[in-house]
Amino acid sequence: MSKLLPLVALSAAVSLLSGCATVAPPAGPRIDTSLSSRGQSERIKYIILHYTVSDLPRSIKILTQQDVSAHYLLTDTDQPFFYALVDEARQSNHAGLSSWKIYNQLNAASIGIEIVNPGFTETPQGRVYAPFKQAQIDQLILLLKQLVARYNIKPENILGHNDIAPQRKQDPGPLFPWKQLADAGLVAWPEPSRVAARLPIYTEQLPDVAWFQRKLAQVGYATPQTGELDLATRNVLVVFQSKYRQSLYDGTPDAETAALLDVLTSPVPQLAPPAVPMPAPVPLPLAASTPALPRSTASPRHDHP
Repeated sequence: MSKLLPLVALSAAVSLLSGCATVAPPAGPRIDTSLSSRGQSERIKYIILHYTVSDLPRSIKILTQQDVSAHYLLTDTDQPFFYALVDEARQSNHAGLSSWKIYNQLNAASIGIEIVNPGFTETPQGRVYAPFKQAQIDQLILLLKQLVARYNIKPENILGHNDIAPQRKQDPGPLFPWKQLADAGLVAWPEPSRVAARLPIYTEQLPDVAWFQRKLAQVGYATPQTGELDLATRNVLVVFQSKYRQSLYDGTPDAETAALLDVLTSPVPQLAPPAVPMPAPVPLPLAASTPALPRSTASPRHDHP
């Protein structure tokens, strides 16, 4: 009997193991991918540009070892290039508390591009911003064109960090060459001739603060609608001016700022193409008269009963 017990235990163990081997794993969901919904769009709708306020080694350390991140880092080397730090399909933490038009928290819908640049320094003469290398801008334009084509980004959705967070951010600053991006067809820009045409109107009669606040909000900026020239409104004006009028960005609602805002928020009317006159009909020659045929006396033909 004692010899049989180990055999019984061994048999039970083998049965248990064989039973485990035959148990199928839980089945996954059955998914048919043959259909596609019409109501969909790309997740990425914005591109946000930043400067790093650091040199290259420190920028790499910050963007790879801390919570802040970006999809791309543009170096300031003699031949600038991009580090791809976050896959475009994934969210990076670059925008923070942000808004543009009706959208908030733009991290989820944007690509962030950090450009190595020291930002600004405070001097006795005031804040001094550092210029960007032209080679950096050349590389940036190449990448932006690829991203615009890939995700169908609208020109009004290529923005600076200060555009989407005007109360707390300055980057990419008043020395960033937005006009070069406009000349490359990447961002919207107020047509100079239209601005010049409107300037005398606003020089003669400057709109009130409420008008500036409405127009800034229409462009996309989160702007108070108080009718008062408070600090928050001035901050938005500084950001707007540092982008579209970099010669003076003091936050004053002046005539040139009004003209720029008016043009940006007033699309050029699309004129209907001129009607092409139709040629006058050419009278056809009268046909020669033909003699009438004699009426047939035969019965009409019936092909079917």
